[in-house]
Amino acid sequence: MITIERSVRSSLDAKTAFDYLSAFEHTPEWDPGTPVVNKLSAGPVAVGHEYHAEAEFRGKRQALTYKVLELSSRHIKLRGENKSVVSVDTIEVTPADAGCLVKYTAEFTLKGLLKVAEPFMKPAFQSLADPAMAGIQKALDSRASQ
Repeated sequence: MITIERSVRSSLDAKTAFDYLSAFEHTPEWDPGTPVVNKLSAGPVAVGHEYHAEAEFRGKRQALTYKVLELSSRHIKLRGENKSVVSVDTIEVTPADAGCLVKYTAEFTLKGLLKVAEPFMKPAFQSLADPAMAGIQKALDSRASQ
């Protein structure tokens, strides 16, 4: 498994930040590596809801189906899967100073023959993290200044 964990601070309050980030369909607004996310379930986000996502990885677009596994007032865990990878994404938002701290953990498990390549693929997966975290900070801070 490849695990990537990053944190970012924002001046936006924790509740508003979490409400925005837990609506997974907003992901394309802050993650340049995930240009498409469509909510497949009706209503506000809830455990069991599903999303269709398209992620760009190493020049190719990969479709994944995500499902919300856990949801609380400051924590969401989603599991995405396609024929070659399982991705478990966890977002935690906590109050910090005059804003919030966002902790994002992504766990990737490659399937089949790709599994033996995991150690060599880690840098490629890590390269996705910094642009996404910068996007989260920019999206949240822009909402704080409104």
